[in-house]
Amino acid sequence: MDWIDLPGGGFWMGGGPRSNENPRHHVRVDAFRLARSQVVRQDYQAFLDDTGHPAPSFWQDEELSHPRRPAVGPSWDDAVLYCRWVGERWGLPVRLPSEAEWEYAAKAGREVLYPWGDAAPETLPDYKRRWLQGPEPVDLYPSLHPLGFLGLGENVHEWCLDWYDADYYASSPADNPRGPDEGRRRASRGGAWRHKIKVSRCAARSSIPPHFQYSDYGFRLACDIDRF
Repeated sequence: MDWIDLPGGGFWMGGGPRSNENPRHHVRVDAFRLARSQVVRQDYQAFLDDTGHPAPSFWQDEELSHPRRPAVGPSWDDAVLYCRWVGERWGLPVRLPSEAEWEYAAKAGREVLYPWGDAAPETLPDYKRRWLQGPEPVDLYPSLHPLGFLGLGENVHEWCLDWYDADYYASSPADNPRGPDEGRRRASRGGAWRHKIKVSRCAARSSIPPHFQYSDYGFRLACDIDRF
């Protein structure tokens, strides 16, 4: 796994145009690691082969089959099982990132709209020709993020650790928020190939029930670290 280590620190979370992104509030997160890219199909296939866990129903679709494309279709529950499986193999506390960690990584110490900066999505290389039939390989284009993350905010939605609550920001703790204790939907972040606008702002939030399996949903690994 290609990890990027992030130091603990504070940032202003939310504050976007949608009601579920407000109020803007100051948050601090501990140091953590975040994978450079989403989990790719070839790695998720190794999990399926080793455990016998059932694949998503559209796993054999040709437009999704490239080994370096994001592994799309795992439910939130499937993603958690993968984290547990790979964590046991590596001897690491692997998990999904929280919403706060995801946004902290996307902003990378800047006040910007998008993970790459403030330029409009249409300025991305080959924007009109990308994502026409499905997600693209995670390393097809060089990273435009200052820390080198690939596909952060684009390609597929990414499951987050948190239960989702549209009003959570009004009562969010300042330190290491990880969502409400219970809920009916799990939070997700990032844009996806199936949408008209295929990338998302750093602060944009989304959610679906944890058992859903969609061809534009994948996930990225996170890991706790003691120090930076």
